[in-house]
Amino acid sequence: MSLASEELRYVYAVCRPLDAPLAADLTGIGGEPPRQLAHEGLVAVVGPVPERDFAEEPLRRHLEDLDWLSDTARAHQRVIAALTSVTCPLPLRLGTVFRDDSGVRTMLQEGADRFGRVLERIDGCVEWGVKVHLESEEPARERNTGAAAQDKPLSGRDYLRQRRSRRTAQEESRQRAEAFAQSLHEKLSERADDSRLHAPQDSALSKAPGVNILNAAYLVPRVHSEEFVELVDHTKDEEHDSAGLRVELTGPWAAYSFTADDPEPGAQATERSR
Repeated sequence: MSLASEELRYVYAVCRPLDAPLAADLTGIGGEPPRQLAHEGLVAVVGPVPERDFAEEPLRRHLEDLDWLSDTARAHQRVIAALTSVTCPLPLRLGTVFRDDSGVRTMLQEGADRFGRVLERIDGCVEWGVKVHLESEEPARERNTGAAAQDKPLSGRDYLRQRRSRRTAQEESRQRAEAFAQSLHEKLSERADDSRLHAPQDSALSKAPGVNILNAAYLVPRVHSEEFVELVDHTKDEEHDSAGLRVELTGPWAAYSFTADDPEPGAQATERSR
């Protein structure tokens, strides 16, 4: 079997024809440089990958190998990031593979209408992510309560009173955080062409401290990105800092959250490093 027959075509993204070639030193999966495969007004950005790793069965096994998955995702994202700097790509799912160029062209042909609609919607835009976290102060409270208990034993009534007071304070803090997040989302949505509310992240999985109150994505024209960033930064100078709230801004990204043809509200974005 020849080397060529052992290679499959990995597709990173679909976009409109580029005005200039990709950077000569850009590499994707396996250190291979991506190339453009054009078909009737669309371009698939592809790269060769070995069949031994990306055929259906070995790929399924690899997706359970976190080290392999992490390396592959970084290489995938590297190509998407390079494309985002020069155009507005429609990123495809990690592990999108075809047998040969003919299979890629068939994908472009069959998906032409959908690709065209999505590319028109995201044209000239990038995605910004905004999260609001309510910082947890529970450990400090517990330490203070524990020290006080050692100094002076609490009666059953005092203990119950403290628990009610703590629970009430937590509920009020959560309500203030949700009100702030809702207000911020409304302000940012007015400055964006579109927005998506994603499910809050589990702090145990994300490793981010505190409770995730807002997890949103915004489709923002490149020409208005500076204003959008300034609006988010301005919130960091407001009173919410003293209330234990943290605002996190990420981007600009390719429009991962806006590539579905008919997205459902709150649909989950493609996973990526942030």
